[in-house]
Amino acid sequence: MDWSVQQIATLAGTTSRTLRHYDDIGLLKPSRTGNNGYRYYGQDALVRLQRILLLRDLGLGLPAIADVLGNGADAEHALGLHLEWLQQEQDRLGRQIAAVRHTIGALQEGEKIMAEKMFDGFDHTRYREEVQQRWGKDAYAAGDAWWRGMGTEEKTAWAEKSRQLGADWTAAAQSGIPAGSAPAQELARRHVEWLRAIPGTPAARSATPSTDRSTTTSADAASEMKGYVTGLGEMYVADPRFAANYGGAAGAAFVRDALRIYAEAQL
Repeated sequence: MDWSVQQIATLAGTTSRTLRHYDDIGLLKPSRTGNNGYRYYGQDALVRLQRILLLRDLGLGLPAIADVLGNGADAEHALGLHLEWLQQEQDRLGRQIAAVRHTIGALQEGEKIMAEKMFDGFDHTRYREEVQQRWGKDAYAAGDAWWRGMGTEEKTAWAEKSRQLGADWTAAAQSGIPAGSAPAQELARRHVEWLRAIPGTPAARSATPSTDRSTTTSADAASEMKGYVTGLGEMYVADPRFAANYGGAAGAAFVRDALRIYAEAQL
């Protein structure tokens, strides 16, 4: 079955002009063009459009979306990752809604506000399973204790430092400098130091190596650190959630390349 431009625009909540623009820049080609010049979209085109809209909602620009879609990833697998993330966000937003409703209700009734209910859905624990799968339960426990032990000002300062690092990476990538240049490598150094400040990660462990040489050697620590940093770089490119922090897929690829060069030379 084929759908016309007007039908797809209505179903997807976009415009015919947008779809034509996607065609003009090669982002979304119609499945066929009729003798009357009308564009028609089949199933494969609809799947691609769904991915485009999901990536756009993550904050990626059209060039970055084109990079993501052009990396050859299987559409079904990529959509599965999107679905997992959306389900996590759905759960988090549902808990936030309930928390805000609780606060409004308590204020309206003049009741005592229960702090433990006010902030449900606002915490970082939504990443628990993902962190545990990637780096183990001990890594999550250490990071969780570190974050909960911070005061409000410390958390705000950390968030600003993280935001600024992402902004500096984005600006560097957009400037066109090589990943191996001095400015890019300075950013890579800052990124590694930022990682080392997070307890439980291989980066933190490498900063404070074990004195028990029967279990850990400096060579082991260096190898683990290199693998961790280069692996993160690859994850930034593969996962649109992380790529969005660096201006999209192209920016994430720049970060990956700079971190790989730094890791080989310095770690």
